[in-house]
Formats: sequence, structure tokens, C-alpha cells
Amino acid sequence: MRKKDIILIFILLICIVLLIVLAPIGVKTIKVHAVSDACADSFIKFQQENTETIFSIDKITYFSSCNAKGDTNSNSSFTISDLYQYTDIAIFLNPNSETSTSKNTLKSVTISDIEYDLKPSLGTQNLYYKSISEFAKAGFAEENLIKDSITFETTSENEIDYSKPILYNNCANPITLCYVNSKLKDNYTFSNDISNLTYNGSLLKMCGITLSSLNCHISFTITITNNLDETYSCPLILNIPLSTESSTIYDGNLTIKDSVNYKFIKTNSN
Repeated sequence: MRKKDIILIFILLICIVLLIVLAPIGVKTIKVHAVSDACADSFIKFQQENTETIFSIDKITYFSSCNAKGDTNSNSSFTISDLYQYTDIAIFLNPNSETSTSKNTLKSVTISDIEYDLKPSLGTQNLYYKSISEFAKAGFAEENLIKDSITFETTSENEIDYSKPILYNNCANPITLCYVNSKLKDNYTFSNDISNLTYNGSLLKMCGITLSSLNCHISFTITITNNLDETYSCPLILNIPLSTESSTIYDGNLTIKDSVNYKFIKTNSN
């Protein structure tokens, strides 16, 4: 075989090897560019669909206190059972417009993905729906326990039954919930020199419950479907209030009106 033919065969083999090695890299590069282009398109679409804020949360009101059951014993001592700390929560939805349209009115509202990012070291924690007419009142309805999620119906009627989770479709009433940390003390007996026992946050101090043992952060996602069947989502993290610079729940109760700036993000189109 001539030397020239050997060189040609050698060059051909090198080309074949390079083709085998580089072909997958080329395909992978094409895929990477395709994925990058798709991500860029999604980001552009996301920006375009969220140029204006349709729904937001600008205010959350908290009312924190404590309650228990109690009995006077035959020796005049006093025993309480199921000491629990509770915080009523009112979340105000804002449609960001004085004019109601299909875009900024509610069709349904769902709370889901409920988690305790910081759990108290004492007690058993649960979240309940609570009627706005019962807000800042001791007690909660066991049948209103939120297990995994809760969906609020909506209405435009003049009067609604607040015992059920329902909202005006123009966001006129807030989402109202009740966080309860129960079983902090059970069958706890005070000595017979206790007088003027008040069922509020002062019980926590009398029973030796520290505020640090009650610290709690709750997170969940609120999803709104409007009357165009568009969905908007907003994750929240709530820090259960037990004290301020000037007072604590030990003083009886604690009311906080928190100005916030949560914006809902559009997650789909109709």
C-alpha cells in the first residue's frame, strides 16, 4: 500500500473518531440552548403577566391570649385543665381597585401547604377556621379544624353565614383563622390562696409557661382563582405574636395590626 493511501486512511480514521466523540457534545449543546431559550421565554412571559398587582395582602391583624377549663376543689384549691394559647388571625385581601371586574373579584380562595417552620417546645398545635363574629373571643370550634387545606367559597350576597368559610367576592371581609396551642398544662392545681383568677394570657405566667417555649412560625400558601379562572398564588410566613416592645401576652392579651406587603403572583392563564 502506498504511503499516500496510508495517510488518507489515517486521516479518515481520525475524522471518524472525532465525529463519535464530538457528536454527543454537539447534541448536548443544542439541548442546553433549547432549555435556556425555553427558560428565557418562560421568564419573559412571567414578567409580562405580572406587570400589575391584581391581588395583595397589606394588613394582618393578630389577637393573642390564653384560655383553660377550671374547677374549684373540695379543699378550695383550684384546678385547670387543657391550658391553651390561641391567636386569632385576620388576613385582609386587597383587589387593588375601586372597581370590581372579573379580573379582581374572587371565585375561590384556598389555603394549602400548611407547615410549622418553628414549632413550640410545649403543647399541640393546630389551625382552625374562625368566624369573624367570634374574632378576639376565647374558644374555637373543633369541627373547623384545618387538616391539610381549606377552600373558601365566595359570594356577592348582602349577608353571609360567617360560621362557614366564605368570603365576599370583592374582598370585603378578611380571611379569619385561629391558631391554637393546646395541652400546655393539664390538671394543674393552684394553691388555695389564688383569687380573682382571670382566663387570659396571665394564666401562662401563673403556670410558669415561658414565652420562648411558645414561639411559633406558620407557613402556608394562599391561592386565589378569579372570575376569569386565572390563578394567583402567595406564600406567607406568620410569626405568632407573644410580645411587643411595650407589652406581652402575660398582660392578658395582645393585639397587633401588622402592615405588610405580600403580592400575589399569577400562576396560570385562562
